[in-house]
Amino acid sequence: MWKFLCSYVLLLISCSFVHGDPKVPCYFIFGDSLADPGNNNDLVTNATANFAPYGVDFPGGVATGRFTNGLTSVDVLTKLVGIKGLISPFRTASGTDILKGVNYASGGSGILSESGSNLGDRIWLARQVKNHGTTISKLASMVEGPVNKYLNKCLYTVNIGSNDYINNYFMPRFYSSKKNFNPEQFATILVTEYEQQLKVVS
Repeated sequence: MWKFLCSYVLLLISCSFVHGDPKVPCYFIFGDSLADPGNNNDLVTNATANFAPYGVDFPGGVATGRFTNGLTSVDVLTKLVGIKGLISPFRTASGTDILKGVNYASGGSGILSESGSNLGDRIWLARQVKNHGTTISKLASMVEGPVNKYLNKCLYTVNIGSNDYINNYFMPRFYSSKKNFNPEQFATILVTEYEQQLKVVS
């Protein structure tokens, strides 16, 4: 019963978002491989997905750099809120395209700068936030009125932190975090850094 009810509710939500004007003017995305649309394609890293069989179910069968066979969850959400097309990766976003948002997510990245370094280069949270600052500077000359007024209408997604465990805390051969901190202490470090970066974004 509950499964059916949840499915029905999701169907109603989907239908309400598919047609008409966008519910939000823009969408900014921060995260790791679950949301990366191809920001890692030009990086020296093992965390890449711009080759087959990735993208086999993506429109045109193109491996864009998404760590999936098709759309990511943020791609689906983009469609549900009525934004036309997909949100461009920061790597290629330019011109007026940034008015509808930018995706800064990077596979292998974490909240901490060292997380995922065993894979190679990646754009960790602080770097993603810095890239957002670059976008804001460009938007300031594109929108009417204060840029913050425009940004306050936008949707934001931040989905990051798993690599701080998978590619850091749980890899004592490469990182000293597990040796230096117990689980509670390490979690506190993550939350503190996460909070600081969110304050910068806001």
